[in-house]
Amino acid sequence: MRSMNLDGNTPLPWATEATEAIKVMAAEGEGTEVDLTAGPATRVGQVDWRSMTEEVNAYGCAMTPQILSRAECASISGLYEQTGRFRSTIDMARYRFGSGQYRYFASPFPELVAELREAFYPRLLPIARDWARKLGRPAPWPDSLDEWLAMCHAAGQVKPTPILLRYRAGDWNALHRDLYGDLVFPLQVVIGLDEPGVDHDGGEFLLVEQRPRAQSRGTATLLRQGHALVFTTRDRPVESARGWSASPVRHGVSTVRRGIRHTLGLVFHDAS
Repeated sequence: MRSMNLDGNTPLPWATEATEAIKVMAAEGEGTEVDLTAGPATRVGQVDWRSMTEEVNAYGCAMTPQILSRAECASISGLYEQTGRFRSTIDMARYRFGSGQYRYFASPFPELVAELREAFYPRLLPIARDWARKLGRPAPWPDSLDEWLAMCHAAGQVKPTPILLRYRAGDWNALHRDLYGDLVFPLQVVIGLDEPGVDHDGGEFLLVEQRPRAQSRGTATLLRQGHALVFTTRDRPVESARGWSASPVRHGVSTVRRGIRHTLGLVFHDAS
């Protein structure tokens, strides 16, 4: 089987390579416990971002402690049938992205979704700028998300990209990158809305990194309800004896074997 990019056109020739290693991320997340009675910005700020940064730098992804309550997760996943809240629905099988369905939110977003996107951006910004410095690339991202999205819109990337995804038994997502135009933020976030082992089995989040002059490395994450996974959008810097080089990364979802799996995806660049 040949995995495909989200555009459905570009095969991933390395996707069938043997992986060098598989790291299974801790199910409970890392860092200080978060106060779920606080606002979203405070909760995200209570995450141990020093540890998160170290883990993202080492593996290309890292999971927060629980930042959403069960009730909040249910309120977001419950929006899926409210079609008027979305600008587009994608059937993955139709485009050979895998099997399952996802919907892009229309503006204005639900308040909690908008607040989470706003809260994560400044926490991820130092990592993005550090990666750009290591790779000798421009770092075009301003201090605020609003300024960055204005830049996206000026470049013709005007379609909002927060995503609500739904997988049923037998569904899966091919390895891909969420690249929607020339302007790209190098990190994104996915938040689990259902409880693995209770609401569904399978459906692990997959990250595969094409390592320079080496076999690929896979990371499988069991995404717990209310926990957020920060992960690489396109590539990340990897150090070697020759200095820093860009290691391409793609992500996907393993087959859901039972039940239903909902997740909220936060992408920090808009689409053309």
